[in-house]
Amino acid sequence: MTSPLATRPPAMEPIDIAHRVIDDNHFMVLGTAQPDGTPRVSPVFYNHAAYRDFYWISSPAAQHSRNVAARPRVEIVIFNSQADPGPDTAAVYLGATAAQVPDGELPAAVTAAFSSVRSGVRAYGVDELSGDAELRLYRATVTSTEIHVRGSDPERGTGIDRRLTVDA
Repeated sequence: MTSPLATRPPAMEPIDIAHRVIDDNHFMVLGTAQPDGTPRVSPVFYNHAAYRDFYWISSPAAQHSRNVAARPRVEIVIFNSQADPGPDTAAVYLGATAAQVPDGELPAAVTAAFSSVRSGVRAYGVDELSGDAELRLYRATVTSTEIHVRGSDPERGTGIDRRLTVDA
């Protein structure tokens, strides 16, 4: 008789789990700090470049954009909010430094941000994100990556849900 453990596929590496979650989702929850220090979370549609730089478009007048301008340290969570709780539930936590992309870097950043465009999304041009345009391109550069590990995970579980640092 074959052991159930012998037929189980090998566990994915943490970096592969993080990449899968990032690639399979379209929105990230952006956590910023308000002027009084309280947290503010905002869902934003994102594209990424090499899992290091995360891009989104926003108005500089939006509260989260003003928060980024004043305090660039942000936290990001990416997960599938439609997934049922269970063994395949996964999330990625990113620590990052964010800012509006400066005009001098905009052509290269637009190319990076829109090198691949997901279904239903269009690439913006430099002229749509500069000058008198109402929207700007923002970039969060990742400084830390963690994945969610269920307490019952057969490979990495400890009985309590926790975060596991991913070496990128």
